[in-house]
Amino acid sequence: MRIFDPHIHMTSRTTDDYERMAAAGVRALVEPAFWLGQPRTSVDSFTDYFDSLVGWEPFRAGQFGIRHHATIALNPKEANDPRCAGVLDVLPRYLEKDGVVAVGEIGYDSMTAEEDTAFAAQLALAITHELPALVHTPHRDKARGTERSVKVVAESGIEPGRVVIDHLNEVTVATVKDSGCWAGFSIYPDTKMSPPRMVEILRQFGTERVLVNSAADWGRSDPLLTRETADLMLASGFTDDDVDLVFWRNPVAFYGQSGKLELAETEAGASFEGNSILRGGS
Repeated sequence: MRIFDPHIHMTSRTTDDYERMAAAGVRALVEPAFWLGQPRTSVDSFTDYFDSLVGWEPFRAGQFGIRHHATIALNPKEANDPRCAGVLDVLPRYLEKDGVVAVGEIGYDSMTAEEDTAFAAQLALAITHELPALVHTPHRDKARGTERSVKVVAESGIEPGRVVIDHLNEVTVATVKDSGCWAGFSIYPDTKMSPPRMVEILRQFGTERVLVNSAADWGRSDPLLTRETADLMLASGFTDDDVDLVFWRNPVAFYGQSGKLELAETEAGASFEGNSILRGGS
């Protein structure tokens, strides 16, 4: 089984997670830029973070044969912080870098006017740089946030098939499916979406234009829930081809629209900026 996790925050995970993921069949992933759990205080802190997403993390992933890609953006939560407004000005140079396959995560956290401005500006950047867009739906008032996200996407002029609206559930999936956007689902231990619920959604809505991810981060989450969901699909009567479509061909098709997806076998380097993932020694 081959797995492409289309949304996972490996900056928050240990190297052991990469090893476990590779053993479970994960061969490629996309790491979206996101909120790190506490406020960043300057644009420079974002640029250091973005540099790690296109440098150090691909190196770590490559040690286990996993292809690492990134999406770059000012995330919705920090779009409300005036200290971060300048991030929008530095995004264009990162969106041109190798391995950056979309603009994201963008969208809503609290549905403020500041978030509206950042959302629209970054959809415009996606159009200008000919990249797909990854949209985060809010954790609170998700139905209204999803409907508003679909409306903003339509107003932007971006092709809906170049947008994935993520963190969906049973209440919001039909809205996104009807919009022509891709539907994204995050499988979590306690919240968002579980493997049994995901399998039922796939049974009801089909396997086309669906991305299933672990979205694993610094909170309680599990980078192997993609594999658990795939195994449950098989146990529930889905075919090997169904599983390959959902967990490989769909993310390849979506992020492949960037023209920057690289899936050839990796060659692990010895070090990055003089550092390796090895510890100890004689």
